[in-house]
Amino acid sequence: MKRLLSVNNYFYRRGGADVLFFEHDRLFREIGWETAQFAMRHQHNEHSDWSRYFVNEIEFDGDYSALQKAWRGSKAVYSFEARSKLASLLDEFNPDLVHAHNIYHHLSPSILGVMGNRGTPTVMTLHDLKLACPAYKMLREGKVCEACKEGGVRQVLANRCMKSSWSLSAVVYAEAMLHKVLNSYEQNITKFIVPSRFYREKLLEWGKDGEKIAYVPNFVDVEKFEPGYEPGRVALYFGRLSSEKGVDTLIRAAALANVELHLIGTGPEEETLRELATELGACVEFKGYMSGNGLHEAVRSARTVVLPSEWFENAPLSVMEAYALGKPVVGAGIGGIPELIKEAETGFTFESGSVDALAGVLSRVATLPDAEVERMGRRGRSWMDSNFSVPRYRERILELYGQLEST
Repeated sequence: MKRLLSVNNYFYRRGGADVLFFEHDRLFREIGWETAQFAMRHQHNEHSDWSRYFVNEIEFDGDYSALQKAWRGSKAVYSFEARSKLASLLDEFNPDLVHAHNIYHHLSPSILGVMGNRGTPTVMTLHDLKLACPAYKMLREGKVCEACKEGGVRQVLANRCMKSSWSLSAVVYAEAMLHKVLNSYEQNITKFIVPSRFYREKLLEWGKDGEKIAYVPNFVDVEKFEPGYEPGRVALYFGRLSSEKGVDTLIRAAALANVELHLIGTGPEEETLRELATELGACVEFKGYMSGNGLHEAVRSARTVVLPSEWFENAPLSVMEAYALGKPVVGAGIGGIPELIKEAETGFTFESGSVDALAGVLSRVATLPDAEVERMGRRGRSWMDSNFSVPRYRERILELYGQLEST
């Protein structure tokens, strides 16, 4: 029986990367693998038989003293606790393979040396561009920034790229510099996985070794998604209400196109977005947080799902889930989004950040014959069935694992 150790900061479904972490682990248990998990303690955690090895919770949001902030910052850079607990877990579980997801800031890259010293093949799925830039979203003051590519990682400190905070920027700068010196990633990770071709090309631009980077697209368990092909009338966004998601651009475009818009989700920009919708007189309904059947039903009742991002998205699951539910997608032409949209077949793209361009696409979708909107939704669902299903994903990962074990 094969043994897989799955590693991630969070052990609850906090975001898309965490969902992939859980689903990946589950898929291998289903085919008879024994799995163990290593993560951070948290009040929202799901159950794990291995939680006795989880590290103590570390978060950066909150009213902490200068001493507490310094302590948290030091653990984000290098965690002796995480190294010790992981070593004990490895002693007991002795995995054949380790698959890591998001580890920085909480578990910290210091754990990579523990795995590398044992010679266990270790795979890491890159859900963002942290390997290239310490400010993993590559955003500065709300705009895409790649200053570190030419100016070095000190740019993250000079420009206070992390939430405009000098202290947070100093932590990620220290982390980046230390693990560059230690060669933590390149020396200890056997293979990096990227879910989008865009991310692979971007990492190559930043000088990363293409031989160590494999493209394996994300998946959607289509069996869990009952499609609804009959077109509704509203444009729908579901996700976090934060600045990089471009929701303000979407509200402005919906007002300009005179299209009804539903927003599902919460986030730091919610109040500002509500004020914007009121100011513009836009027909926007804030639906709040939704999940499960309620979310699926809301998507099925829409005409299209919109992803108006203004940062380098990787391979957003919301696109795949929209297709699985039988809806076409309108997506910003940025990051890995365009490779998930077949133009005028499964959806449409537009220039990221352009209100006029998005309004034009929303108007187009609103006036398309219902039969054509339905056909686009069916094509999207079929694409998920054929190329982004659970069997296809597991097949690709097993092939990769097999290559690693044979070397």
